[in-house]
Amino acid sequence: MAFVRPRRVRFSDCDPAGIVFFPQYLVMVNGQVEDWLHESLGYGFGGLLLTKRIGLPTVHLTVDFKGISHLDDELSLSLAAERLGRRSFTLRHRILGADGGLRAELQQVLVTTSMDTHQAIDLPEDLRAAVERTLENA
Repeated sequence: MAFVRPRRVRFSDCDPAGIVFFPQYLVMVNGQVEDWLHESLGYGFGGLLLTKRIGLPTVHLTVDFKGISHLDDELSLSLAAERLGRRSFTLRHRILGADGGLRAELQQVLVTTSMDTHQAIDLPEDLRAAVERTLENA
């Protein structure tokens, strides 16, 4: 089940030509992951990092840029969990314009790590269960 949120292109997202500067799509996606963790999985990112001492770094990322977005464009950001492993999970992101045109498509692998040792750890059972409930093919 996809997690979808609207996002208006801000001045801070753009280059001098008024077009989204491509790394800003990654900033948008990171915010989408934080919102998904909080709203769909019930995990505040701060609680995960600071209280539970679990990190979620991106270990693999592929991006295909398909179209440009301009200042004040209304975008739709979509996130779907595709795969769940022992220590990681894979997310698919799609960024669409108001016209339905694909602006960018990303696949992201996040791994659970100990904030104390920075080593990969098994997904905690409660986080595993929460991600599993959102899997696309569940």
